[in-house]
Amino acid sequence: MPRTTPLADLRNIGIIAHVDAGKTTTTERILYYTGRKHTVVDIHDTKDLKTSTTTDYMEQEQKRGITIQSAAVSCFWKDKKINVIDTPGHVDFTIEVNRSLRVLDGAVVVFDGVAGVEPQSETNWRLADNYRVPRICYVNKMDRSGANFRRCVDMIKNRLGARPLPIQLPLGSEDNFRGMIDLVEMKAYLWFSDEKDAKMEVWEITDDLAAKLNIDVAEDLEIIKSVSAYRQELVETCLEMDEAAMEAYLDSGEDPDAETLRACLRKGTVKSVFNPVLCGSSYKNKGVQQLLDAVVWYLPAPTDVENIATVDADGNPVGERKSSDEEPFAGLAFKVINDTYGSLTFVRVYSGVVSKGMSVLNSTRGKREKIGRMVEMFAKDMSPLDEARAGDIVAFVSLSETDTGDTLCDASKPVILERMRFPDPVISVSVEPKNKGDQEKFSTALGKMVRADPSLRLESDRETGQTILRGMGELHLEVTLDRMRTEFGVEGNMGRPQVAYRETITGPVEYTYTHKKQTGGSGQYAEVKIVFEPLERGQGFKFEDKVVGGSIPREYIPSVQKGLEVQKEDGVLAGYPTVDFKASLIDGKYHEVDSNALTFEIAAKACFREGMRKASPVLLEPVMKVEVVAPEEYLGDIIGDINRRRGLILGQLERGTNTAVEAHVPLSEMFGYIGQLRGMTSGRGSYTMEFSHYDPVPKNVAEEIVAASSTKAA
Repeated sequence: MPRTTPLADLRNIGIIAHVDAGKTTTTERILYYTGRKHTVVDIHDTKDLKTSTTTDYMEQEQKRGITIQSAAVSCFWKDKKINVIDTPGHVDFTIEVNRSLRVLDGAVVVFDGVAGVEPQSETNWRLADNYRVPRICYVNKMDRSGANFRRCVDMIKNRLGARPLPIQLPLGSEDNFRGMIDLVEMKAYLWFSDEKDAKMEVWEITDDLAAKLNIDVAEDLEIIKSVSAYRQELVETCLEMDEAAMEAYLDSGEDPDAETLRACLRKGTVKSVFNPVLCGSSYKNKGVQQLLDAVVWYLPAPTDVENIATVDADGNPVGERKSSDEEPFAGLAFKVINDTYGSLTFVRVYSGVVSKGMSVLNSTRGKREKIGRMVEMFAKDMSPLDEARAGDIVAFVSLSETDTGDTLCDASKPVILERMRFPDPVISVSVEPKNKGDQEKFSTALGKMVRADPSLRLESDRETGQTILRGMGELHLEVTLDRMRTEFGVEGNMGRPQVAYRETITGPVEYTYTHKKQTGGSGQYAEVKIVFEPLERGQGFKFEDKVVGGSIPREYIPSVQKGLEVQKEDGVLAGYPTVDFKASLIDGKYHEVDSNALTFEIAAKACFREGMRKASPVLLEPVMKVEVVAPEEYLGDIIGDINRRRGLILGQLERGTNTAVEAHVPLSEMFGYIGQLRGMTSGRGSYTMEFSHYDPVPKNVAEEIVAASSTKAA
């Protein structure tokens, strides 16, 4: 079957933003204006569960009015096919943004015109930097009280370290937001109604434009007066991308035409030299068509971006795979979800063609998979496909061996594609079925949820036998259990949240341990001498073999490493995993008869337990970056409360008519914070937090944690 959409006419994009910036509302309008939907559903109309937006179809999303799971939809605009992934904006669900950005060629970053750059805006921007994803910026909610386009652009520049390039300027703001000036065409686009089918008018930019539109706010007037300066900046920045056009401009003094400017804008955007900035109000149906124009004009096709890197089994780059139908098939599984029809594995096809019924290799795991059913997703709806080609994003039904991050490829030309990086969980709870008879069903459902979400971990508490679920935040864990109810029909209870503490050492120590055991027949003997040293925060665990002269046979060295890796998960202070240290095996002894792999593993474990106690061990706790937003009159109470929670105030920022306080606060002090914040601020305060780093726990607090751990173990 021949290709229906040329690869150059394909756009794989994500909509990313902080929670409540308007991603899903923008996606709804995109689907309406491209003809994929004939009605528009707004998020505030979905909480009765009687209707839903296209991409927020889960019950948990409708109840909370937020996106929890990324959803894929597709549409056409100006003969270009656009695959759109609407992603969550809440920090607990950053994993969804992470894995979506990994397989996308471009992104639209939506900013709240009032709040500007918010914490999750920064997190998502950094993720896009990591995956080298070209972006355009869309300043939304220009109709809201306190909206300020220029402040938002300044924040993009200063807080994100980006190079924002406005290609539109707002005409008016708040209730009098009428449209925008297009700096490429030098025309004004205006709407005089908020209806979704309101006709857009195109006006010339004249000196009396502000008077005609009754614009009298000083900030808005200043923007209109600055049109020529913004246009000059646009022209000069664009022409940096085209030497011939720059020479023609310098020789003639005449501005380049719109087509030349668009070509330069596209080149600069694809190379991430700058980020075009647009504006609008998706809720009031203003500016979405212009955003679609920008997507097809400026964001890259699969052929415009770097070829996907291929790696060896250890993740080291070894080559690349070109985005072309002529290459052998290779695709990356970036998401697994549980569906009524079985599991759905979302795959970005990077090269070649894959057909229904084809046998492919999961090169990450060395397993074969048969492609039974293949579908194109439109949020929760699916359309059957017979084949998929380079650039496509599709879902395979009921793959048994493939998880998130795995590579599927042609078995005759195997490759492993560059994998994704996932954050470690920072919070844990004990979970159990509500009804004891549901234990097996509950365990199966938990296993499927963890398989679908790599930011979840499942463990068993050695002392209590409880099942421990680890995740990115309280909401993340709460939603996971609620989804088990709706997707698998099994309910669970959740214990109190627990903090994922860690242990480390602060000084070096050299320790020798001899394992000797004689019981009648052949005995057990092994001696190890290990130097334990602290590492920089975030370095994890490193093992080095420095044995010389054969004092320990080579075949026993891996057993020493294995013993240390197992034992470090049970720290010497309170049983928490030990991190950020190096263990160097420098010497040892063995016995021809009584030594074996097991005896050296036992010796290494005991050397860790006894040696680490002499290396000044300390407890580490996760510290969160917290941003509290509230009216200024509550700042004194908020700052005092943060200080009582062992927080460190980092600074204050303007957030529209409110003020934001930024701070580092230990996670253990943040449980239940929202209730107290609402009480302090008469319900007018809100906060967001994300993991920042690990810090040593103060001595008095550490003593309490160690004592509690000892009591639990007893």
